[in-house]
Amino acid sequence: MARRIAIVQSSYIPWRGYFAIVAQCDAFVFLDSVQFTRRDWRTRNRIKTPSGPLWLSIPVQQKGQYHAPIDAIEIAEPDWARKHLRGIAANYRRAPFFAEVFPSLEAAYAEAERERLLSAIDRALTAALCRLLDIRTPLLRDVDLLERGVLDGLDPTSRLAELAAATGATTYLSGPSAQSYLDVAAFAARGIAVDWMDYSRLPRYDQLWGDFDPALSIVDALLNLGPAGARNALGL
Repeated sequence: MARRIAIVQSSYIPWRGYFAIVAQCDAFVFLDSVQFTRRDWRTRNRIKTPSGPLWLSIPVQQKGQYHAPIDAIEIAEPDWARKHLRGIAANYRRAPFFAEVFPSLEAAYAEAERERLLSAIDRALTAALCRLLDIRTPLLRDVDLLERGVLDGLDPTSRLAELAAATGATTYLSGPSAQSYLDVAAFAARGIAVDWMDYSRLPRYDQLWGDFDPALSIVDALLNLGPAGARNALGL
């Protein structure tokens, strides 16, 4: 039986393309045993305001953590969730589906803010957002498929190929930017085909505050369109 999987680092309230990949797979693997990168999607994402895009960033402990894996990074400020919810509410209160969707976001943040590790927060929020979008793809962790020592000893492409094989994948779905460096032969050697995600098919949708901006957190689509409309905005 054909089995398609994707393997991506966890991200904070990711953009809709992230969820489009999750929805097209039979399993999705969080690649959080790899090195944390500063000022990246792991800790932040964008929402829309009357003055333009606004970054919501989770403050993390970075001193002495420059070579730490994503799943070892700790939160620096325990009240980050309340601040982010206030920012979302202030800028989306006029959104058509605010009253319907915002309570679910509050519940998701209440669950996530109990965590003290960045990876656990990102995974909890991604799982909650998948439930809102009725995406039922199983969400897995890389370290639950292969031992950390094994993962650390592999080069980047072999790590992905071995994880894909560990899920029983027949197809690996990758983001398009990886076409410049991914060694497709490493997957072929394990009997796994490689497909490339095409984000150009994601449709435009009505937003607050001016011209359409495609590079926003999924919360923008959920609050403007509701869960069913946001699914359509994923191309589903």
